[in-house]
Amino acid sequence: METNTFIEVFAGCGGLSSGFVNAGFKPILLVDNVKDCVKTLQLNHPKTSVKQIDVTKLHLDEYKGKVSILAGGIPCQSWSFAGKKRGLEDKRGNLFMDFIRLIEECEPPIFVIENVHGLLTHNKGETFKMLKDLLSIDGTYNIDYKLLNSNDYDVPQKRKRVFIIGTKKEERLVYNFPEPFNPGTTLTDAFKDIPECSEGFGYPEKKLKLFKKIPQGGCWINLSKEEQKEYLGKSIDSGGGKRGILRRLSMDEPSLTLLTTPSQKQTERCHPVEDRPLNIQEYSRIQTFPDNYKFHGSTSSKYKQIGNAVPVNLAYHVGLSLMNIGYTV
Repeated sequence: METNTFIEVFAGCGGLSSGFVNAGFKPILLVDNVKDCVKTLQLNHPKTSVKQIDVTKLHLDEYKGKVSILAGGIPCQSWSFAGKKRGLEDKRGNLFMDFIRLIEECEPPIFVIENVHGLLTHNKGETFKMLKDLLSIDGTYNIDYKLLNSNDYDVPQKRKRVFIIGTKKEERLVYNFPEPFNPGTTLTDAFKDIPECSEGFGYPEKKLKLFKKIPQGGCWINLSKEEQKEYLGKSIDSGGGKRGILRRLSMDEPSLTLLTTPSQKQTERCHPVEDRPLNIQEYSRIQTFPDNYKFHGSTSSKYKQIGNAVPVNLAYHVGLSLMNIGYTV
């Protein structure tokens, strides 16, 4: 087996794979089922095999004994706090079972799963207990997991994700998650010397007038009572802080978690000093992609690809911890 190799399924636009490459790993196969994601992967990993295929139809038997790590950011909508949290009842939740099948087919020494933190608390934690048991594959793998905040790993964004690491017991591997070092990276750092970019969404005139009244770090609560009632309507009395509505980011803080669009009413991501949503280049910088990284597709598709990605710097530090994995005596 060639050491320090990996296969990634549900690879998206390549945030995890890019971080792993920066840490010294070599991708031998990248898989996604979304055409634009596949095109993006091909543009940025031209020497790597990239496949567009539904994971339910993918088989990895030919890679048995040939790959160090199997990785996957399994679609997370089933566990998201913003979703219905149906978990394994949702067909996307059942993709966990396909990932387990792929582990059994290629038998990697290590596997890596990235997911939203809602996975840990779904069904009061019972779902995760079941998944850990399934992922051990009858005791073949040790399972370690930890909730990591991207801002603790040189990412200018508050973004919490759970990482699950499986290590084959017979390999006697001892894994330790990367220690947080929290350099306090902010949007000021992210936007330093940023290339000009005109690609991005805009605001309708009515919303634009409201944003002109909102300071950095502010949101709808900075408007007059009349404006609040007019904009929020009946939802103003629905409870909760609703601080994502009409939210302007601050240059002195990390971004809130980037989503698949910066301009939905409940999840605004307005530029700190300009009256517009974050553009594509800013999204990419916040997710710590290099400036020469190419994204394929429409503007909407690019926002979605970047918003769903694992931040590259977070993936890099996880990759380094895997590169430096220890062994029991």
